[in-house]
Amino acid sequence: MNRKMVRRIALGSFALVLALSPAWQALAQDAKTPYPNMAPLDQYLIADRDTEIAMARSAAPESISRDAEVMVLGQHGYETTNKGKNGFVCVVQRSWIAPFDDPEFWNPKGRAPICLNPAAVRSFLPVIIKRTEFVLEGLSKAQMFEDLKAAVDKKELPAMEPGAMCYMMSKQTYNDRNGHWRPHLMFFAPLTDPALWGADLPGSPILAFNGKDSPERLTVFLIPLGQWSDGTDAPAM
Repeated sequence: MNRKMVRRIALGSFALVLALSPAWQALAQDAKTPYPNMAPLDQYLIADRDTEIAMARSAAPESISRDAEVMVLGQHGYETTNKGKNGFVCVVQRSWIAPFDDPEFWNPKGRAPICLNPAAVRSFLPVIIKRTEFVLEGLSKAQMFEDLKAAVDKKELPAMEPGAMCYMMSKQTYNDRNGHWRPHLMFFAPLTDPALWGADLPGSPILAFNGKDSPERLTVFLIPLGQWSDGTDAPAM
């Protein structure tokens, strides 16, 4: 499998907030997608709160997630259910954290457990929460795109902090296109040249997604791993 194909798979599977092409191209194509509109909210919720807590914690090794704060999605947004001790926050992202041109943006089955380190809690978690707020307000994708862009321009969303990263090592990450892909780490940065990290070069383990067309305007570096959070081996790349 070549690196270009791996990048495409990773983007859909990991629910990144970056777009590989201008989001507006896809907004006009919603009617052709399998999920053209938002489903009823209940379809995105996980009925059993303990199940969602366990899924959120599965994003990182137990040594990290056991002392992390956990948030679950309710009718009015994300709510804290377990206070943490180490500054990490674990949460299950839904499909709307994906790029706006992703055909599974409204897939109610999409799940992406993520465990954010303290720097990412302060600077990336607000993106997750803001997108979710817009969804619950009933905004269209076009409205969300514009409002997110405006929030970034007005500095209503924090700048990405140095060292912001997350664990996405859960077997329960899912979308229709790729099923359960593979565990990985992600590092968040303001728009930057991926070459400065040696990303996407022959033999480099680092993949990069440059979100110049996304409203958040981030560069995300992704490092695939060989094991799930429970220590079992992941499938080969």
